[in-house]
This record gives sequence, C-alpha cells and structure tokens, in this order.
Amino acid sequence: MLSFKRAASVEADRKPVVCYYTNWSQYRPGDAKFISSDIDVSLCDDLIFAFAALSGSRPCTLIPVEWNDDGPNGMYEQFTSLKILKPSLRTLLSVGGWSMGTETMTLMLSTAETRAEFVTSSIEYLRSRNFDGLDLHFEYPGNHGSPPEDKQRFTSLVQELRAAYDEESRRTKQTPLLITAAVSAVRTIITSAYEIEEICSELDSIGLMSYDFEGGWGSSTGHNAQLYARSAQESYNAELNVEWAADYWVSQGCPKSKLLIGMPMYGRGFTLRDPDQNGFGAPAGGPSPSMEYTREAGFLSYYEICTLSNVNRVFDEESKVPYVYDESVWIGYDDDESLRNKVEWVHEEGLMGVMVWAMDLDDFSGSFCDQGPYPLISFSAGSLETVVSES
Repeated sequence: MLSFKRAASVEADRKPVVCYYTNWSQYRPGDAKFISSDIDVSLCDDLIFAFAALSGSRPCTLIPVEWNDDGPNGMYEQFTSLKILKPSLRTLLSVGGWSMGTETMTLMLSTAETRAEFVTSSIEYLRSRNFDGLDLHFEYPGNHGSPPEDKQRFTSLVQELRAAYDEESRRTKQTPLLITAAVSAVRTIITSAYEIEEICSELDSIGLMSYDFEGGWGSSTGHNAQLYARSAQESYNAELNVEWAADYWVSQGCPKSKLLIGMPMYGRGFTLRDPDQNGFGAPAGGPSPSMEYTREAGFLSYYEICTLSNVNRVFDEESKVPYVYDESVWIGYDDDESLRNKVEWVHEEGLMGVMVWAMDLDDFSGSFCDQGPYPLISFSAGSLETVVSES
C-alpha cells in the first residue's frame, strides 16, 4: 500500500523562510503598491496569503475578503501560480487576522457540527484554488470577545483538521494539506488561548508573532520586537521579547523543530513628550504620526524608516535591536544588524526557522533605501543559510 507523508518544508539541513503576503497592500499609493508579481519567490520556502475570512452564518466556510481575491485571474490565482516559477514553493491561505475579529470564529468553533462544516468545506476551497494548506491566524481564542471555552474548541478544530486532511490525502493520493498557525507571544493571551502541547503535536509549523510587544499605545517608548530583555525591565516587561516568548512556548510542550520566529519588516513609533528624554522608557504621548504609504499612526514600513532624515540611530547591545529618534519621534525597528542577531539565535536554539511579516513592508522594489530589492528579507535568508552551512 502506498503511504503518503506530509512533505518536508525544505531540505533537512536548511531552515525555512516563511513569508506572508497581504492582500490589502495592493491599495498603497505609488511605488508602495504591492501585488503578487512583486514577490521574489527565491527568498521564501513557503508563501502565506493573508487573509481569507469566515462566513458569518451557517454553513461555516472560508470566504474571500477583497473584491479581486477569488475567480479567474484573481489574487488567489496570481499568488498560487507563482509555483510555476519555483516548483518547490508551497502556498497557504491564512484565515483570520485582527480585522476579522472573533465573532465568526466563535460561531465556527461553537459545536462539532459547525467545525465539521468548516473542515469539510475548507478542503474543497483550498484544493480548487491550488493552495497547499491552511494557516490559522485567529486573534485570539478565549480573548477579545471570544468565550473561554474557545481555547479547548480551537484544539478540537486543529485535531479535526489534521484527521480530515490526512484522510483526504489517503483517499485521493495527494500530498496532505498543510496546517499551520500564527500564535501570540504574550503570556496573558497564550495561557487563555492555547493548549500548547495538544495543538503543536498536530500542526506542521507554528509561527510565533514575536512582534508588537510595545508600540504607540503605551505611555513610554519600547521596542516592537527586541530579541532579549534589558536589565532595567522587570516582571511583565521582562517578558516582552523574542527570547522569552519562544522559551515559554517550548517549555509548555511545543517542539523547537516546529517553531518559526516572526521577523517584522516594520517598526513601531511614538511621539516623545520631552525632546531631552529619548531612550528606552522615555515618556510618550501616543503613536508617531502616520506616514505617506502605510498611513497608520505609529506604524512604519522599513522602506519608510530607511528614508528618514536627521534622525539619530542607536543600537542597544542588551536587547540587540536599533531605534531612531529626533526631537519629537522615537521608532523601534529591525535592520540587518538586529536580524543577523536573531537569525544566529534561531540557529543556536535549534528552532525551525523564521516567519516574515510581511513582504510588502520591506523595500521590495529597491527604490527607497538604496540597498537593493528586499534588503531585509534577502539578508535574513542569506544569513540563515550561512549560519547553517557554517555549523
């Protein structure tokens, strides 16, 4: 009897780079507009399309979000057709995201019957659109209006997806659809949202959203995605870093071999209250002003940060991340120096690889930073390959 196993992401001696593509980046103005043809497939092992949503009534099914996602020559088709350029590439569809909220997720999770509607229909939806798997990007079970019991129901969903996808593979003799999840890096959410050991045993990979630790919603400056805690941080604040979040997931039963570390291609900005206080923990009066292309207060793409003039750059040797500031604004972000530290740490810790959020936030065209196309993702992928080959 033929046996069909879940395909490995990459060769055993490599660590994968998994990249998100966002379907709303098509609406950014000018040179910041991003569509599937802007993706450099050589940089990523897996590509994830963000986002699909859930129907708000029964049957509980996947539905497209943007007007041009589905249908002939739609965004889905353009995205999955990238496999023509790189046959080893795998494309997944991500369902959820912050904007979707939790109401439709809770409806889908609520009973065995509603979950079965979703599981069964998702197979046809993914196969008919040439996707290789499903990424669960719910924010978050048991939080933001989702009842506490959604934590256990989410586990049931993952188990039911795994059983159904494997059975469909046996029946059709196709490679099993992948099941991945993007998960929180914050303790209060983690403990109320996930049964870690149970879901990690069934998922093919887990993308740790190890960013947005701090931002313009806070009353003092802090970094979006610092690698290590600073000595001045205590209690809860000492947990707001990549190292702590990854260690916690592993300590609770998630295999290192399945954990992808999130790498942000963006920064978080603050408005300073006092121009003479401009380090970590400086008093902040809300997010920094919105920028021309991303158009969201306190949120800046790398290609916007790299063009800032008359700012001072500081690299913090404790947390291993940079920030820039002037008299009114403070921005924590990642660059090639901090990403090199993160990549080396991923390798040293024996973690699966890295997850990029998102391709459209790097200088994908090379027209902003004078560093060539995709400077951050190219550097991350190249550094990851280097540290693995040198070990």
